[in-house]
Amino acid sequence: MAVRVAVVGLGFMGVTHYRSYKKVKGAKVVAVFSRDPKKLAGDWRNVRGNLPTETGGHEDLSGVKRYDDLDAILNDPDADLVDICLPTHLHTEATIKALQAGKHVLVEKPIALNLKDADKMIETAQKVGRFLMVGQVLRFFPEFRLLKEMQEKGEYGRLKGLYLRRIISKPTWSAENWFADPKKSGGPIIDLHIHDADFVIFMFGLPERVFTTGWIDYQRDTPEYFVTQYQFADKEVAVTAVGGDAAMDSWVFEHGYDAFFERATVEFNSRWGKPPILFTEDGKQKEVKFKTVDPFIAELQYAVDCVRKKEHPALLGAESARNALLLCLKEAESLRKGKPVKVEA
Repeated sequence: MAVRVAVVGLGFMGVTHYRSYKKVKGAKVVAVFSRDPKKLAGDWRNVRGNLPTETGGHEDLSGVKRYDDLDAILNDPDADLVDICLPTHLHTEATIKALQAGKHVLVEKPIALNLKDADKMIETAQKVGRFLMVGQVLRFFPEFRLLKEMQEKGEYGRLKGLYLRRIISKPTWSAENWFADPKKSGGPIIDLHIHDADFVIFMFGLPERVFTTGWIDYQRDTPEYFVTQYQFADKEVAVTAVGGDAAMDSWVFEHGYDAFFERATVEFNSRWGKPPILFTEDGKQKEVKFKTVDPFIAELQYAVDCVRKKEHPALLGAESARNALLLCLKEAESLRKGKPVKVEA
């Protein structure tokens, strides 16, 4: 039997998820929520984002229940999995209500804006015995998954150095421009950079401390551009990340990395429009070819499979997402204090 999904929120990510579910085996979207009557009518022409996913246009929502009442969709008896794609400041309340209604939940990243709320969400999921998954989708991007696979196989030795980067222009495309308000989005050091903070944890675990430099946008009172050094107990591991929304409007989006294994180097930049390049100790270099994978479809397929098979969703674990939030908050603290800050889970 198909896992029945309710998609809550029809902004950029909600629309991306809705359309991705059409290609997810064993899933069926049974309900959607929005407070915008045009979106509920299938008019998605004003939905935009900063990734090359399918947005805009018109969508035939016949056969799908359409809600403008949040509590009503969270309690829909026909939904097994609630996929929450609301602005971040609304995650906690909606997630807890859905869990208490007996639903499994996939909530978009970041899990929440503060650790207290994240912990409440995790505690509720444990109490009611339902899965709480967080959409840290970078783990499903083949270019980034490559590094994890290389690390696990060990063919090229240890991964000793990693430089991550994620830079965008100001995200002005959200409904009511909620991204511009750090009280709703967390600002770029949480909303954007949490991808890389999570990836650092995925690859190396939590660091002992962080040291972040950069600058604050004092109009928004949020870090605008930042560079972090992650310090681990293993002093031969050197990891840095740069992030922010300081780029000009025409820049739009970039993510990538330089990864230094003992016997290989891997370089990737999304702006090239090419796969990662692998440099090996024999002096050769080549593009790493992948089977075409849509990371959002892969992420949702994993979530649906976990619900259907009742398997622990380790790749989308809420505890790990909570620690990624912790890391971002510690980086923001380090930037404001101008000194290294300890990281304790």
